[in-house]
Amino acid sequence: MSIKVEDYYAPATFQKMKAFADQHETPFVVIDTNIISKAYDDLRAGFEFAKIYYAVKANPAVEIINLLKDKGSSFDIASIYELDKVMGCGVGPERISYGNTIKKARDVRYFYEKGVRLFATDSEADLRNIAKAAPGSKIYVRILTEGSTSADWPLSRKFGCQTDMAMDLLILAKQLGLVPYGISFHVGSQQRDIDVWDAAVAKVKVIFERLKEEDGIVLQMINMGGGFPANYITRTNSLETYAEEIIRFLKDDFGDELPEIILEPGRSLISNAGVLVSEVVLVARKSRTAVERWVYTDVGKFSGLIETMDEAIKFPIWTEKKGEMEEVVIAGPTCDSADIMYEHYKYGLPLNLASGDRLYWFSTGAYTTSYSAVEFNGFPPLKSFFL
Repeated sequence: MSIKVEDYYAPATFQKMKAFADQHETPFVVIDTNIISKAYDDLRAGFEFAKIYYAVKANPAVEIINLLKDKGSSFDIASIYELDKVMGCGVGPERISYGNTIKKARDVRYFYEKGVRLFATDSEADLRNIAKAAPGSKIYVRILTEGSTSADWPLSRKFGCQTDMAMDLLILAKQLGLVPYGISFHVGSQQRDIDVWDAAVAKVKVIFERLKEEDGIVLQMINMGGGFPANYITRTNSLETYAEEIIRFLKDDFGDELPEIILEPGRSLISNAGVLVSEVVLVARKSRTAVERWVYTDVGKFSGLIETMDEAIKFPIWTEKKGEMEEVVIAGPTCDSADIMYEHYKYGLPLNLASGDRLYWFSTGAYTTSYSAVEFNGFPPLKSFFL
């Protein structure tokens, strides 16, 4: 398997990133903000009618927050710490959603006191906390959806509730003095099967109709979460295809009078903008007759590559070294046996790869720095630079 730069980056863009990288000691991520800007514009063009709430957890760098703030984005927030960072960049509370369904009552109050009035929920206990700590706020309920088998990074089970419970919660929200505002779902991150949006939208339509007919509750919003793709080894349909199909699903169920639509992109906006630069620490074999080489790098699961867990996300890896390729196991630098990125999925790297050579991990702008450990084995968090 040989990765071609031009399949992922314009040559001039990559040369700019590499020239910058050559001046710094590994490991780190270099991010081209022009790629983020274009990704936002492309999403905006594909879903002209939708509101975009950037999922800050994907990469909470102030450089990204400021860029998207200036382009008009709103923000999906998971904690009081993200809230402080985003509001510290000058984002008003009307552009913020508290999208985490697992939250302390005092954190709900903190958001409310900061002016936030849009909250996600998926349980009665959380809903009652919101009613007490954030009275009169708008509520949207997250439902469970299928799609775990076709998403590289599934998001099922932990978040969301079944349809009947979602309706019960929205009815209770009204009784508690909250505004039953809408429904949210997430079909899984890096979702390859566009049809799963069809089933999710159809489920939402049923909830809209039943609440209106049976309880007089008129919902106003659908939060469709994220799930749009980044450019990893296994390619996906284009964003244009995703948009065309998802809009068709929405209009099939809701006609031309669509409710308010919210998107919460993270990976699709940020991933392609980043290149993680690492150095080969060691190349070794486990026996005199071993066929496989082990390539150890100075970056691993605990320093930004946690999404290689179960080899879920397969990042394109490029090196300047050329020549005959051989399958390898790729592992990180820590004293933890779990710190192996790829063992079953066979990456090919040049036979002449050696200690000190650099590996360039493409499409690593999202969920790398934000997942990096603080001091596991004493290694510092993954650095990031912005162009």
